[in-house]
Amino acid sequence: MKKYLFLLLLPIAIFSCKKNTTDYTEIDRAIIRQYIIDSSLVADSTASGLFYVIADSGTGRVPNINSFVTVGYRGYLTDGKVFDQTAGAPVEFKLSSLVVGWQEGLPLIKNNGKIKLLIPSALGYKDQEITSIPKNSVLIFDISLVGVR
Repeated sequence: MKKYLFLLLLPIAIFSCKKNTTDYTEIDRAIIRQYIIDSSLVADSTASGLFYVIADSGTGRVPNINSFVTVGYRGYLTDGKVFDQTAGAPVEFKLSSLVVGWQEGLPLIKNNGKIKLLIPSALGYKDQEITSIPKNSVLIFDISLVGVR
């Protein structure tokens, strides 16, 4: 009898130990689409779920994953709460060191271009809470690409 009880309880134990693995793809897509509507934006999207609005395509060099990019930016949540921004002078980053949304979005413009990226959590910080950014957050960035090297 104990043997059968163990076999009956084993699947329950296994399934109850699994992590909650909510797929935020559709949730994020709905949040982004609502933000686009509320903000009266005309946005394009990529296959990965990144949405973007190109304000100025720029001229010259297009960054690649190995580029160093000099940018001015403002990062905020869909409720408008700013979590990071450049203050005054632009800053330089290696594109490969940035979130996937930036890695995918910045090559859509050239030097001196401007873009708004609407980044689903899977292309941002995923389920990590970063200072004032809650886990699984959609991120919005207004970016001016000042230089590419």
